[in-house]
Amino acid sequence: MKMMKNDFCAAIFDLDGTLVDSMWIWRDIDIDYLGRHNIPFDEELQAKIEGLSFHETAVYFKENYGITESIEEIQKEWNDMAIEFYRTKVFPKPGVIDYLKQLRSRGIKTGIATSNSWELLSAVLESTGLDAYMDSIHTACEIKKGKPAPDIYLLVAKDLAVDPADCMVFEDIVPGIQSGHSAGMRVCSVYDEYSEERMDEIIAMSDYHITSFTELLEDKDHASCEGN
Repeated sequence: MKMMKNDFCAAIFDLDGTLVDSMWIWRDIDIDYLGRHNIPFDEELQAKIEGLSFHETAVYFKENYGITESIEEIQKEWNDMAIEFYRTKVFPKPGVIDYLKQLRSRGIKTGIATSNSWELLSAVLESTGLDAYMDSIHTACEIKKGKPAPDIYLLVAKDLAVDPADCMVFEDIVPGIQSGHSAGMRVCSVYDEYSEERMDEIIAMSDYHITSFTELLEDKDHASCEGN
């Protein structure tokens, strides 16, 4: 995999599994939630809902598992189950904060494009302080389609006032990589243990790949976007 050049004017990050180590939470929550409804856990569930927005995932559960609660009630229960984890047990991945500081020092705009809910996003932003390094933050719940559709990345690029071709996407899952490419952006995949079984596919699909953001901290080959 070739070394990534910093010849972009905006960096747009997925949240879960990319900026923060949180993917482990959702398998446990899905097992617990389905158990409450006496529904056996499907080991392929995570692959089936990968990239879907929080709303789309709730619709999937309701339609495929016969959940009687409303979409809003399903989402509230998930938020209630997950929010303490996001407040106290979810942290930025190694090198993330330093890399974000590095980008800002170069005049490169930054944004978050996540499939998570606003409630959980807000919780993790408050606990980690990541919002201090972001120029734009949006969730897929604001648009009609989650990943792999390009909508969420195009929304953040528009908010940043940067051409999609000048954006670098950082992602950890296949639908997210597809979303970034469909938006006309380059994609750097980020290693996450949750996606290890598909890592060969992820790397092959990506323009660049890193196992940790610490790998990018010593890269001095960059172009400043001050004044863009």
